Amino acid sequence: MKTVLLIGTLDTKGEEYAFVRELIEARGVQVMVMDLGTVGEPAFIPDISAGEVAQRGGSSLEGIRARGDRGAAIDVMLAGACELTRETFEQGRFHGVLGLGGGGGTALVTAAMRELPVGVPKVMVSTMASGNTAPYVDVKDITMMYSVVDIAGLNPLSRRILANAAGAIAGMVTQEVPTAPERPLIAATMFGVTTPCVTAARERLEAAGYDVLVFHATGTGGRAMEGLIADGWFAGVLDVTTTEWADEVAGGILSAGPDRLSAAARHGVPQVVSVGALDMVNFGAPGTVPAHYADRRLYRHNPSVTLMRTTPVECREIGRRIAGQLNAATGPVVVLLPMRGVSMIDRPDQPFHDPDANAALFAALRAGLRPDIRLRELDAHVNDPEFAHALADELLAMLPPRA
Repeated sequence: MKTVLLIGTLDTKGEEYAFVRELIEARGVQVMVMDLGTVGEPAFIPDISAGEVAQRGGSSLEGIRARGDRGAAIDVMLAGACELTRETFEQGRFHGVLGLGGGGGTALVTAAMRELPVGVPKVMVSTMASGNTAPYVDVKDITMMYSVVDIAGLNPLSRRILANAAGAIAGMVTQEVPTAPERPLIAATMFGVTTPCVTAARERLEAAGYDVLVFHATGTGGRAMEGLIADGWFAGVLDVTTTEWADEVAGGILSAGPDRLSAAARHGVPQVVSVGALDMVNFGAPGTVPAHYADRRLYRHNPSVTLMRTTPVECREIGRRIAGQLNAATGPVVVLLPMRGVSMIDRPDQPFHDPDANAALFAALRAGLRPDIRLRELDAHVNDPEFAHALADELLAMLPPRA
């Protein structure tokens, strides 16, 4: 029988948790409860007590109460909840998670949810769900439901919202996924300005018997891909669009952080890497571009996105960092360079055409890569079909042939 884990503070929201527990059980789904409350006694006896959570977090419930420091209490309970959630899931004791909370509760519960693999149902009813949810969701598939009113007792509106949440999580854990022939997965990265390349490469890989999952290289897209690579989802990686490194180096808004390109290297996953869209750094509307970049080459991509052309100095640093990441690879790596341009707007008649900047990027990669990492230079643009096919063929050569 499927089981839902309820995580939350039973001292302040016990009535609400008892309500959703009853509704979930009425649908034939079992419920397991983890208590995170540190102020008072729980409204009902949980399966995992707040004392157990505190102990896993390196303290005790008595110690937390004696200190009276809410911030410190959250740190302890967060650490304990994350560890116990991960452990109980690995033991097969639950199949989905539901949480209810305000600011502190949302931070606690979603941290525990992020310990779970993508695909495990996760629903968070929160007063924080109508604002910026990135700190809570990050790159996991957490469903945020706005509570509309504070989670402070049962009333006609809150009963409706909480009943919806109970129905949602019960439906998620009992929903079967239609079966389909499973094929090995390949991860690929794409931006609008590299779409023709990735589309052509994807079609070639799919014709060879693989399924391709394409990630939008927007910072969160790159981090989501890195996480799934680390979780063992992919047979290979076609990292065409490494543009997030431009934002990391130059301070744009779409950085994927300094660990980008590390997961495949660390786990020995075959990867073919290119330099797609490394001609651009991303900012928001024109007024959001930092003042010290006012004299740079800017391009209005749309009303909400302003692109800035990378300089030779920036490109040199980008190439150095990419080489450093790839040099740590424990599996096969090939790097392909499109000598005629790295994005749709990097052609002789386009606004970001800059042979000197590209030359600095390519030179840094040539100089920085390990001697055993193969570097191919093609007399083609990144979006030319021959370049896309070369990328796909290099990756196929690393992978077992499909029947």
